[in-house]
Amino acid sequence: MVFVWRYQIPKGLVLFLSFWSLAEGGKLLVVPQDGSHWLSMRVVLEKLWERGHEIVAVIPEATLLLNSSQSFTIKTYSVPYTQEFLDESYNSIGENSFGNSPTLENFVFLLINMSELTNIFSSACRHLLYNKELMKYLNDTKFDAIMTDPVLPCGPIVAENLSLPSVYFMRGLPCTLDYQAAQCPSPFSYVPKTFTSSADHMTFTERVKNLLVGISEDLLCYLFYLKYENLASEVLQREVTVLELFSKASIWLMRYDFVFEYPRPIMPNMVYVGGINCAQRKSLSKEFEAIVNASGEHGIVVFSLGSMVSEIPMKKAEEIADALGSVPQTVLWRYTGKAPHNLPKNVKLVKWLPQNDLLAHPKTRAFITHGGSHGIYEGICNAVPMVLMPLFGDQMDNAKRVESRGAGLTLNILEMTSQDISTALKAVINDKKYKENIKRLSELHLDRPIHPLDLAVHWVEFVMKHKGAPHLRPAAHDLNWIQYHSLDVIAFLLAVVLLSLFISLKCCLFCCRRCCSKKGRARKPTKAKSH
Repeated sequence: MVFVWRYQIPKGLVLFLSFWSLAEGGKLLVVPQDGSHWLSMRVVLEKLWERGHEIVAVIPEATLLLNSSQSFTIKTYSVPYTQEFLDESYNSIGENSFGNSPTLENFVFLLINMSELTNIFSSACRHLLYNKELMKYLNDTKFDAIMTDPVLPCGPIVAENLSLPSVYFMRGLPCTLDYQAAQCPSPFSYVPKTFTSSADHMTFTERVKNLLVGISEDLLCYLFYLKYENLASEVLQREVTVLELFSKASIWLMRYDFVFEYPRPIMPNMVYVGGINCAQRKSLSKEFEAIVNASGEHGIVVFSLGSMVSEIPMKKAEEIADALGSVPQTVLWRYTGKAPHNLPKNVKLVKWLPQNDLLAHPKTRAFITHGGSHGIYEGICNAVPMVLMPLFGDQMDNAKRVESRGAGLTLNILEMTSQDISTALKAVINDKKYKENIKRLSELHLDRPIHPLDLAVHWVEFVMKHKGAPHLRPAAHDLNWIQYHSLDVIAFLLAVVLLSLFISLKCCLFCCRRCCSKKGRARKPTKAKSH
């Protein structure tokens, strides 16, 4: 009887704590960003829901990956586009990547090709903000905070409109607006700008390019966010800049880690949670387990170009297939397009694959990826060397970071030949230095006092509990450009120095005149009296 009683107390205690947690849970509003951005944010939200918080996500009716969830409440709003149009628009981004140069001009190319989507999404944001019934519900619910991905800043506008403290969960903003908005120093000398594909140790030529990009990118991003800026000013009924909107964030949860990113200064309200999507390996399904086991001693290669690339031009697909046939490993290629005519026997085409679970398998020898941050962090977590084929966006910069760490090789998706792919793949598989380097990165990344998911959950709860984090907001936000750079102080001190020099000079000249006049009178001869 005593034995039973001992085990009933913990059960009752656990039940009590669970109800207590639900009673103490807060209310969190979520305005997410579609696409791969949602995948890691969803993990955080599910963890918050498990801890007893009420989650309400506001999403458009037509979405790519923003699926409904049993974990939290979903509120939808109408949008001026169809699901078919959205799918075609996202697919076109991936397809166009095979016809545009992935260089510095990619920045301009990306802005031009994303302009149509930006216009559509800003229009969708307008539909949300002018949905009186939904906005009344959000206002009446009295949320503790809002969590949003601000890359398309509808969430920040909603936060400002509802006067809610905000948590930004993101990979980064174009033109390093995130660091500008947080008043974080970004020296051109060693902090490479987006789309420059430079490392932190730059040559003189690279520093020149970095400076020119830094000067010009503000104009490009102004044009990119202009519609959102106008919408925010209209809704809030005052002049608002997008930089002002971004600066209101209480906490920036950034999917960065210095194992992958270059060291740079950050502000106290910027929290790095890179690798948040790295989960423990789960058992493979019988289908995939059979393929992996059949690979024998050679093992497997995992190949995926991300969720936005469903198919590629046939000529390029045949070149890739030819290269994959040159290695003895079994290649699992996530590909939904028409199969290449020369598909070798060692290549298995699948419409979906458990990427993290396959990368965690001890038989995985290499990872061919487009350079998305989710895939790269999974590669680092599981210590798998990479062959990178960046397509668009920040993927070129991501690939440069992996390559500069000696953990992989980068190929130009437009210029690469079958031989180039084969050579790069054989190098990362057979050259031990790539495996050693990625293993070292993995050890550094995993050696941390707290898991990024737990860190992210802590800071969301912190903002909800304390209604923001004003103590982490630097005073730089209250200074204008002249005050921030102490130009007024420098001007004052310069004026004091110049005035002091002027007074000193005048005193010296005065003393010199007095001295000279006295000497002149002393030396003046006296006239002799005439008799």
